[in-house]
This record gives sequence, C-alpha cells and structure tokens, in this order.
Amino acid sequence: MTRTWHRIFVNHPQSVDETYFEHMRFAGWFATRLLMAGAAAVIHAIIPCLFEKTAGRMIGEMHARLSNRS
Repeated sequence: MTRTWHRIFVNHPQSVDETYFEHMRFAGWFATRLLMAGAAAVIHAIIPCLFEKTAGRMIGEMHARLSNRS
C-alpha cells in the first residue's frame, strides 16, 4: 500500500522538484488558466471582436512558465 501511495502522490511531484502541495498549487493554477483561456476562445468564436488575443497570450504565458520550471 505504501508503495502505491508513494507512486500516486509523491513520484511525479518529486520528478519536477516539488512537494505534493507545491505541485497541487501549480497544477491548480495551470488548470484555472486553461479554463479561462478556453472561455475566452469560446467567447471569441461567438463574438470575434472580443478577446482577440487573450487565449493565445495566456497560452504563451503558460508555456513560458512551464519552460522555465526546473
């Protein structure tokens, strides 16, 4: 059981040099940003003059933040 617990909750966060809670915080931030970018893209699809560059900018910022992680 302990080995399974470790594999599920510890291995991946350790692989990106984070604790479980640091990883949860980052993943939660990232998920929220993805949802916001998706919402902006849906609104833009319906009303093209709104959020013209928002989703692309947000994705670019997320990519930069992922690329700069250790």
